[in-house]
Amino acid sequence: MVKKLVVLLTGASGSMGFEAFRLLWEKRDRYDIVLLVRPSKKNRKKFRNFIQQAEKERVSLSGTGTAADPGGDVITVPGLKIVWGDALNRGDIEEACRGIDWCLHTMALISPEADRNPVMAKLVNGRATQYLVEAIEEEDPANIRLVCIGSVAEYGDRLPPVHVGRTGDPVIPSIFDHYAISKINGELSVMQSHIKHRVSLRQTFIMIPGLFSLMDPIMFHQPIHSFMENITAKDSGRLLVSCLEMPGDSDFWGEYYNLSGGPRCRTTYLEFLDAIYSMLGIRYRKVMERKWFALKNFHMQFFEDAGRLNDYLHHWEGGQSMEDYLREVWENLPWYLKTTAWFSKYIPPIRWFVEAATRRQLKQLALREGGTMHWISNNHTGMIDAFYGSMEAFNSIPGWDRRKPSEDPSLDHHTGYTRLDHGFDESKKELSLEDLQGAARFRGGQLKSVQWDGHMHANLSWGCCLGHVFMMTPHAVLKGGHWCLDCISPPWNYQVVAQKNPFAAQVLKPGEQQLGS
Repeated sequence: MVKKLVVLLTGASGSMGFEAFRLLWEKRDRYDIVLLVRPSKKNRKKFRNFIQQAEKERVSLSGTGTAADPGGDVITVPGLKIVWGDALNRGDIEEACRGIDWCLHTMALISPEADRNPVMAKLVNGRATQYLVEAIEEEDPANIRLVCIGSVAEYGDRLPPVHVGRTGDPVIPSIFDHYAISKINGELSVMQSHIKHRVSLRQTFIMIPGLFSLMDPIMFHQPIHSFMENITAKDSGRLLVSCLEMPGDSDFWGEYYNLSGGPRCRTTYLEFLDAIYSMLGIRYRKVMERKWFALKNFHMQFFEDAGRLNDYLHHWEGGQSMEDYLREVWENLPWYLKTTAWFSKYIPPIRWFVEAATRRQLKQLALREGGTMHWISNNHTGMIDAFYGSMEAFNSIPGWDRRKPSEDPSLDHHTGYTRLDHGFDESKKELSLEDLQGAARFRGGQLKSVQWDGHMHANLSWGCCLGHVFMMTPHAVLKGGHWCLDCISPPWNYQVVAQKNPFAAQVLKPGEQQLGS
């Protein structure tokens, strides 16, 4: 009998994690599942039926037994172990990692909650990931395989002409994006660890069917002309489980990948909003003002290289497109919203009434704390400067009847973008010390280490343009796009960085002639 592999799945209560869990549950003949889950009432209810099903199957086979106690700290039933615990508790992490073969790490405190609680985001996304890495290193770093889910937010603001990106591009999060900073720290913990089989998948925006449950002021932080290459929750979960088929000798391991649903999931934010509200029989121009949306300082982009991951996992085959997703949203709408949508589409007075009510709701959202109009009303200059540039820029935003040049609909979504320079010869199979020195100069800094054995995963000493000295591997710098962590943290002195670091300036001041040393 072939021994089943033991798979630890973190973040199983989230959208991607739960989809992965349901697929793993169907494969219990091949995998034993371990979950580390917060013991909240909601989570206990979410997994109760699975616990009971596994216990019934055991009783049915053996003819004896008692039901597992869903209130215990650790639940162990055939095919499933749940550690009801806290990822910030090393003991809980160690218990979850005991005896595993794989770890699929999706756990994260995401925005907008991460925006409201940046300290907790730092702990959950950064420190807890470090605890996980340490537990695996103590358990069996040569054999346990770790798949870490990163984030597109790590790249920061990527508006035209730099709206198409690839791994190795500058990792420079948007100002005030504590979530992105925490994900960067977590990713580096994984990718610079001693775990032999490790990989980082930088996740794009996950489209969930119950989209309207995500109504939050953060919806106005994203510029309407930002480019999005999304993925559905189902496809995210499917590709994550597909990683379990990846052999240990594959060159898949040790790399960074951009994760998306591919070209069929490409859209712009305005097109996305238009599709969602049109589904409800509502005209977006009637329910939102153009000024409510920020002009910059978010994230999202198209990916030039997301096909690299698809070459390994083949998740685009049979995957969902934007059209598939919109049908799924419609199917998941409650009956009363479908009824309202029908009347709004065909009876103008009802549409006017629904649009007026929706406008009031969205305006209150924009005025709520954390909303763009709350910043304007309360003269939060830091937020205004970061997301609009200035009050003058805010006041100059036209209405929906006029477009800004950067929102020209004739802009080709697939070409006409600036491909970023990574500062070294990417065609070379083996790099020299001089290549690393040149890459450091292109980043406005220097390579402090004077010797290098050619190992891309060996920690070296670097200096940045602001005088910070740090240790990092050449692989993280050149293939991951990472650089000085102090420079991407508060107070976000990006104006100075843009003048001294040509690599960073490509995204901080796109399209402008840069200064550099």
